[in-house]
This record gives sequence, C-alpha cells and structure tokens, in this order.
Amino acid sequence: MSVASLRRAARESVSGLPRAFWWLWTSTLVNRLGAFVATFMTLYLTVDRGYSASFAGLVVALHGLGGVISSLVAGVMTDRLGRRPTLMAAQASTALSVALLGFMEHPAAIAAVALLVGMTSNASRPAVQAMMADIVRPEDRVRAFALNYWAINLGFAVSATVAGFVAEYSYLAGFLGEAALTLVCAVLVYVKLPESRPAKGDAASVAAEAEVGLGTVVRDGRFMGVVGLSFLISLIFMQGSFGLPLAMGAAGFSTGDYGLVIAANGVLIVLLQIPVTRFIEHRDPQKLLVASALLAGYGFGLTFFGGSLGVLTLTVCVWTLAEIINSPTQMGLVARLSPLHGRGRYQGMYTLSWAVASLVAPLLAGGVIDRFGAGWLWGTTALLGTAAGVGYWLLMRNLGDGQPAGKAAGGSAAQSAGAGAGARDTDGACEAPAPAAVAVTAAAAATAVTAVPALAEVTVGAEVTAVADVTAVTAVAEVTVAAGLEPLADPAAQTA
Repeated sequence: MSVASLRRAARESVSGLPRAFWWLWTSTLVNRLGAFVATFMTLYLTVDRGYSASFAGLVVALHGLGGVISSLVAGVMTDRLGRRPTLMAAQASTALSVALLGFMEHPAAIAAVALLVGMTSNASRPAVQAMMADIVRPEDRVRAFALNYWAINLGFAVSATVAGFVAEYSYLAGFLGEAALTLVCAVLVYVKLPESRPAKGDAASVAAEAEVGLGTVVRDGRFMGVVGLSFLISLIFMQGSFGLPLAMGAAGFSTGDYGLVIAANGVLIVLLQIPVTRFIEHRDPQKLLVASALLAGYGFGLTFFGGSLGVLTLTVCVWTLAEIINSPTQMGLVARLSPLHGRGRYQGMYTLSWAVASLVAPLLAGGVIDRFGAGWLWGTTALLGTAAGVGYWLLMRNLGDGQPAGKAAGGSAAQSAGAGAGARDTDGACEAPAPAAVAVTAAAAATAVTAVPALAEVTVGAEVTAVADVTAVTAVAEVTVAAGLEPLADPAAQTA
C-alpha cells in the first residue's frame, strides 16, 4: 500500500465527524493520560504504605463498588440534568477525591475515599457515551466509538509508562498529577462542549420523557439481554488483568514476563483499532458480535496451551482482536437501542455491566485457580464465549439490516413506556417523525397530479401546501387514484 493510500485511509477514518466529537475525544485522551489510581493502587498500598495484600484487595473492591453505585445514578443525572453538567460534576469531583486520596493516612479513611473515587470516576461514562450518541450521525457511530476507545487505550499506554517512573519518585505526585489532568478535562468540557441533550418539545413529549425511567430500562427485554451479554464478555476480557497474571505467576513466569505479554494488547489496539474499524463499520453487527464473543472465549481458552511467552503473546493477539471488534460494535448497538430521552439511563445500565464484572472477575479467577487450577479457568472462558456468541445470535435475529430496534424488540422500552417515549430509528438515532419526509411525499403527489391538467390547480392550491399534514397527503393520493394515475404508497407508511 502506497503512502498516498495510507494518507487517504487516515483522512477517511477521521473525516465527517463533528467538532464537538473531537473536543470530547480530546477530553477522553487527557483523562486517560492521567490514569494513575486504577493502575497503581495495589502497589501504592502494599509497597509504599506497607499494607497487606488482603487490605489492598478490599480497597480495590471498594473502588469497583463505587463504580457500581454511580453507574445508574449518573445515568439518571445525564437524562435529567444534561450531559454537560453531569460530565463536569463527575470530573471536578474526581479531581478533588483523587487529590484527597493521596493525603489519607488512616486505613478507614483510605478505604472510604477509594470508594468515593470509584463513584466519581465512573460517573462520567454514561454522560460521555450519551453525548457521543447525540452528536454523531448514526452511520458514523461505530467509527466514533472506535476512535474514542483508541484514545482510551493510547492514553492508558502512555500514562502507565510515565506513571511508573513518577511512582518511583513520589506516589503523591502521581495522585496530584491525575487530579490536575482530570480538572483540565472539566475545564475543557465547560469551555468547548455545548449541551447535547435533545431539547424538550411539546407537552406530549415532556410527559413521554418522564415515563422513560429505570423501570423502562429493566423492562426492555432486548436491551437487558445486551447488558447480560456485556457482563459475560466483560468477565472474559478482565481475565487479562486478573486471571492471566495469576496463572503466569503460578507457572513460574515473572512479573516482567507478564508485562511483556500484556503489552501486546495495548500495542495492537493502538495499531489496529482504526484500520479494523474501517473494515467492519458497515458490516452486520450480529455476525461481528458473535465472532468477537467466540474469539474472546477461545482466545483466552488457548492460554491453556501457553507454555512459553511466544504462545501466550499469540493468545493475547487473538482476544485483543476480539476486543477491537466487540467494543465499538457493542456500544453502537447500545446507542441504537436507547430511546432519545432515555440515553443516559440506558448507558448507565450498560456501564453497570462492566462495573459488576470488575467485582466478579477477580473472585472468579482466584476461586477457580485456587480450587481447580488455571486450566479450568481457561475452559470456563471458552464456555462463556460460546454462551455469549449464541446469545448475540439469538438476541439479534429479528433486528435485520436497518430494521428499527424498537419494532424488533418484544417488550422493548418503546412498548413499555408508550409510543411517546421516543421512537428508535433504523440507524439507532431516536427521532420524531420527520416533517421533511412528509414534505417529500406531498411533493411527489403534486408531481403526479400535475399530469392531469384538469385537477392540477385544485390539488396544488388546496392540499399540497399543507405538507406537514398527513390528511393532506391522503387527499392528494385519493385524487390521483380517481384520475387513473398510479396510486401513492400508504400515506401512513410514508410518515412512519
């Protein structure tokens, strides 16, 4: 491939996205460049502060519990207060709580503030994902989510390297550095990002918005199926952070060996996320999610045969490809299934699946390895991947290519909350019936009617001017049929 072709591919990968997206993307990158607490919390507590491994595990679990608590609360705030206020509040409070954690001395205070940091740091995710769904066109969402995921991993790769050197000098400097960068994100959101929450319309739409509550999300059978499958996939991917180091340590590999193996994950995501997304963004999401689930499950399953660093690195490459495919595709599906005025709540429930998995995954890894051995853990991941693959195939059978998610979903949110809760369009955007579509229909009717001179003046002067009125289009259709012309399609179908 020539240099010109590479440049053209790069331009096409980033073109067509709104300016607000790139400010949001920049905010994500800066935020991840400061990621210190989640990476070095265990080492900080055990090496620098001298606490036991069990206490460090408790603090990390409390940090994860904070994420579980805040997921749904932040989702509701995103819908009620708006994306921008929720995002600014989450990032500003994260900056303060991370800085505070660096100064805590008493074990109880450390545990309490760690819980607070988990709550505040996770609260921004529903707002970010909802805002991205708001500002990016449906056909560009997979690419946008992929670029955002790429920024997350690029920022994490850089921060992990730099923070390691910072930690050798001062852990407190690491805490304060993350707080400063997170505060920069809050300022960036305040200065550059406008509110993207859909504006409230008439009284009927306002009443419909009130009906989209957490109960609506829970009653949306198809969406909760996606949440459940996301939980299974998360359990698999998180074994790269929990099960893999435990298994490698038990097999006699060093910490440095694990670092080399897992580095392949970040390198491949940075190198391949954008080109792979260009290849998959317009392909069948059902097939992509099924394939990614199987690749993830059996990629980790192949770790059973990992007797050398080379083989282990190869297994990481397999499940990293699954991660590259699954993440933007699944986030695009979540945006597609979310009603317009309920995106925050839906994104909050989706975020909850990852937060809960972060609590369960280390327990699963430790319990299975201690009782049965690492081989059983990798067999379990293969079974989970198979179950997730079958689940995606069953869940998305009736979605079809471009079929409205709400219409395909039995017991969906649109049915639970009523017709006014926000219709879901075929591409994932949630919009009211478009007057422009009715106008096109009326214009077509006018063209057909002008073929009959005797009726043209009546129709153009009476019915077609009211292009937003479905009854006017019906009257035009009746006139054209009476004149012996080809009848229009059902006017109701034209405005659906």
